[in-house]
Amino acid sequence: MGVTVNRCLGVFSLAILLVSTHYGLGFLLGTAEQVLIRGVSGSLYAVSIGLGTLALLALVKFYWNEIEQIWTLLGNRYGQSVKVGVGLMSWTSLIGIEAVQIIAAASILNVAGVPTVPAMVTLTLLFAILSLLPVERASWVFRGLLLFNLLALVYALVALHGVSLYWDAPLQFIPALSDLTLAKRIGISLPTILLVLIDMKCQQFIVQAKDVRTAYWGCLLAALMLLLLAFLPTAVVVAAQAAQILPPDLTGKEVIPYILTWIGGGANRLEGRVLIAALAVPALGLGSNVLRIQAKTILDLEVIPPTEINRIGIVIINALLALAVAFKGGEIIQLILCFYAAYLSTVWIPFIAFLLAEFKIYYFSATSVRTALIAGSISALITLGITILMPKALSSLSPELIILLIGLGFGSFGLSSVHLIEKFAAYLPTQDKTQA
Repeated sequence: MGVTVNRCLGVFSLAILLVSTHYGLGFLLGTAEQVLIRGVSGSLYAVSIGLGTLALLALVKFYWNEIEQIWTLLGNRYGQSVKVGVGLMSWTSLIGIEAVQIIAAASILNVAGVPTVPAMVTLTLLFAILSLLPVERASWVFRGLLLFNLLALVYALVALHGVSLYWDAPLQFIPALSDLTLAKRIGISLPTILLVLIDMKCQQFIVQAKDVRTAYWGCLLAALMLLLLAFLPTAVVVAAQAAQILPPDLTGKEVIPYILTWIGGGANRLEGRVLIAALAVPALGLGSNVLRIQAKTILDLEVIPPTEINRIGIVIINALLALAVAFKGGEIIQLILCFYAAYLSTVWIPFIAFLLAEFKIYYFSATSVRTALIAGSISALITLGITILMPKALSSLSPELIILLIGLGFGSFGLSSVHLIEKFAAYLPTQDKTQA
């Protein structure tokens, strides 16, 4: 095996790292935004992350044994072009995630009185600069500040007399789902669960578990922790609404930052500024880390030389693309899911073909898998482009579900049609020999 890892993580360490990959600004601010718009059913994305982590148990042993990331596994079996294709789609999905970090961080600064456009431009510049600096070791600081914000939210819940709302939220959640259309329910839950299953941010920690048993228990503990965290932003927002502390012109993205300043006595007081800063600083770490991962993904594909100039150029391009998407705006969770749906619809068909071959169930040729990847990626990217450039075109439906279904549909058609042609072509010479 070409890759070695340090198998050192225990159950609790693994669980904390898995939770930290999902518990960020998208999780917090995105859930709060959905709850303000849709009520308790807005917790669906956060709950789906927990359920996806539970479903990840099915692949824990596979990931722990294989070690390599998905694009490398697929590339080793089906060729370099598949590796490059999957890597590029992963890079594309991270443009949306970077845009979310820009939007979320700008929303935090909005509460402190900073205008949106200057905030977005400044944040993008800071993300790009930090991504080029060796600050990976400071990641524990960013995680620590997110934990601090978690404790601040718990305090806010107590201050708003909303602890009972937290315990009631899971009971209200299932009935509240009826407020969402079936397409919306599937469009939020399915891509989220499928994403967690092939999220390489999770895989990189699973392979570091001491043994398979530790990996299983760590994943299970992480799932339970995420399910517990899923209803915290929900309860805080509902409690704030009940206490009537939210200004009528406040946007959903600004709810959590506003509540944090409220418990600190306002954005003009030192306590409020500290709480805002504690939420904004992790945004710098998260945003710069996404750009760093994007640059590494492109350079690891070995398409261009891994020089420092190329790395800087890649970071600049990535940052500008993310800023352009951020300027378009939109709901945080929908933006996350639309970009991830494009990635999922491209990767899942080749990955299923790989798993079928790995477990000696069925075999597809490299040509059929490449065709599936090309068909799925082109169709998904076109649909994603429509949702970004013409958001009203699919606003009445579930854009993320449409992207997923179109990508999976074209990918499946590409895989099956080429496979049938190959089978038919192999059958014809046999028939000719029989007739002769």
